[in-house]
Amino acid sequence: MHSPEHSTPVFDHLLLLLVIGLILFGLVMLSSASSPVGYKTFGDSYYFVKHQIFFGLIPGIFGLIFFLRLPYQRIKRHAFTMLLVSVGLLLLVFIPGIGSKFGTSHSWISVGGLFSIQPAEIVKLTFLFYLAAWLEKKSEFVPFLIALGAVLLLIMLQPDLGTTSIIAAMAFAVYFASGAPIMHLVVMGLAGFGGLGFLIAIAPYRAARFTTFLHPELDPQGIGYHINQALLAIGSGGFFGLGYGQSRQKFEYLPEVSGDSIFAVIAEEMGFVIAGLLVAAFAYLFWRGINIARRAPDAFGRYVAVGIVSWITLQAFINMGSMTSIMPMTGTTLPFVSYGGTSLAVTMSAIGVLLNISKASRKV
Repeated sequence: MHSPEHSTPVFDHLLLLLVIGLILFGLVMLSSASSPVGYKTFGDSYYFVKHQIFFGLIPGIFGLIFFLRLPYQRIKRHAFTMLLVSVGLLLLVFIPGIGSKFGTSHSWISVGGLFSIQPAEIVKLTFLFYLAAWLEKKSEFVPFLIALGAVLLLIMLQPDLGTTSIIAAMAFAVYFASGAPIMHLVVMGLAGFGGLGFLIAIAPYRAARFTTFLHPELDPQGIGYHINQALLAIGSGGFFGLGYGQSRQKFEYLPEVSGDSIFAVIAEEMGFVIAGLLVAAFAYLFWRGINIARRAPDAFGRYVAVGIVSWITLQAFINMGSMTSIMPMTGTTLPFVSYGGTSLAVTMSAIGVLLNISKASRKV
């Protein structure tokens, strides 16, 4: 029997098992949802799954192990440097020949023409590190707002309203958890709602999305096409689904089946019961993450833990809410499930940090 001082602290195994389950479930559902478009576009039904494994899962495993083994307190020494590097990556997306365009969005950097990375996903984690380190020092409010505003502006210029909203909400959640003055929170809240209103006002397609959210029956062949096809998929699934691989909407009726819309395919094939369990899984992830934050041995660890679970679960519920017309569509993906190598790798790395904090909390 080992003495307490020689015992090795263990991380939250249930959290790790939950994440592994979500990732494996995501790969299985991605294989089904993306097969028609993969075959039509690339001549390979498993194109998206292969890319998700090689450019998301494998780097993510390395990232998770690295951050699980690295004492998380060391991260804050380099938080500002990591933020500067990631902001530099955000600037690279606008440089011709380096930045890649998908639709109307300049959100990717092409790496040798082989694959692309999405800097905005990396910024979710690096900005969180900077924010947690800043809050621990209790520095001035105005420099923080300037840093936050600069990051959000660069992401919004891509344009990427979904990621902008998630980073802003994550910052608000962490700032609230730090016991920030009410007036600062009011200023952030008013600035956020004002900025959102301005962005909707200057972009007709955002205003149209908001109108469609209020009245999804309007223009079902135009701006309302996406949400109407998603609702049709979800409704077709019923309680127990049409069966794995039996989705009809994935055959070029439902846009973005491998990304934003994968939850609709899940509901169509697996039904309300499995879709409900998926919602419960993210709620359970949030609960375990908040418990880790409460037991964290220092302020930096507490703020980082709150930020990670706020970001992941908020993004998940925004995605699932938009597919069910509970929220306006913002183009956010479903963590661990939707196609996106950078997103999966960064999110798994964030889980590595969260597990590290859980391990440290058991030392005290």
